[in-house]
Amino acid sequence: MTSQRVTITDVGPRDGLQNQPKILTIDERLMLVRAIATAQVPRIEVGSFVSPKAVPAMAGTDLIFDALAAQSSFQTPTVALIPNMKGYEFARDAGAEAVTMVLYASDGMAQKNAGMNMSEAEDVTVDILRQANQEGIQVIATIAVAFECPFDGPTDPTIVQRTVGKFLQSEVSQVVLADTIGAADPQQVRDLTSTLIKSHGGERLGCHFHDTRAMGLANVYAALESGIRHFDSSIGGLGGCPFAPGASGNVATEAVVMMLEQMGFDTGIDLPLLLDASDLAQTLTGAVSGGRSKVWLQTQLQKQAL
Repeated sequence: MTSQRVTITDVGPRDGLQNQPKILTIDERLMLVRAIATAQVPRIEVGSFVSPKAVPAMAGTDLIFDALAAQSSFQTPTVALIPNMKGYEFARDAGAEAVTMVLYASDGMAQKNAGMNMSEAEDVTVDILRQANQEGIQVIATIAVAFECPFDGPTDPTIVQRTVGKFLQSEVSQVVLADTIGAADPQQVRDLTSTLIKSHGGERLGCHFHDTRAMGLANVYAALESGIRHFDSSIGGLGGCPFAPGASGNVATEAVVMMLEQMGFDTGIDLPLLLDASDLAQTLTGAVSGGRSKVWLQTQLQKQAL
């Protein structure tokens, strides 16, 4: 029996680095992207086209795309996050094949993160989607604070359901539910993802979990049980949103891959090489742990090498 495939997007080079005290150089960011790609991670979010004044760590993302395009051996699909049409144009001109646009499940987060309300953010995304479809660029719509907002409190699931339905009816390539501050619990995740999959199927749905309350892996499992087969995660557990108080690191890619592979799912990812990428992330930033499973994973690899 062939194992089911689960697709991982590593967001470490973008979501992971944007809130780190140490700002990496372009060469260091490229080293990290290439290490993740070497581990055969299916897709990497390599940066964002946002104001460098607002997010200094993401300055020079166009140079990242230029360097990767010049490397003929680099074949991993890449994504860039964009905040608006200007960001989209920067990403397009840099050669991005896919972009992530952020939608919001609360006005508080929309105002704090983008200076607009939920409806205005949706309108901007619709305009970008129309342009991107004409230019052959995929659009991923990520719904921030899909479970709880640091400003407005718990999110009404019907808001998320409405937004998901609206954008799945459009030509977005994927809609991702983001637990931006890591406040969700497995029952919440199971309830929401089950409802969405019953209505829309799971082919174009994904989830993005932070591990603030140590429930990141449990939430991945709950979404997996519902039928979600696309997840964002971050090398070494890097992460945190500069505009969302309390947002800490994302669930670690190596922990997610370990769990999925142990359960019999196929990620296509080389776990030993992924641990090398995690070590590199820790060396470069000095700020990551790799999740609680990393020490055990490294011990197992050492035993195999003896």
